[in-house]
Amino acid sequence: MAKKEMSFNEAVAEIEKILGDIESGELDVDQLSEQVKRASELIMRCKQKLKTAEEELEKIFWEEEKKG
Repeated sequence: MAKKEMSFNEAVAEIEKILGDIESGELDVDQLSEQVKRASELIMRCKQKLKTAEEELEKIFWEEEKKG
């Protein structure tokens, strides 16, 4: 079964959890490294989703503007 793609809100929630874990100061160096890597991946995913949404909106606005 294919894994469902994480939504933007799910990614943001996970980033917030990771930040909380980091701020708690209770992570060891290995955990910290893993969490920072995961947060970086999630941030990149969010950036891509925002870019895609922006491109889709620009296309919609352009098409509406063309109509008149």
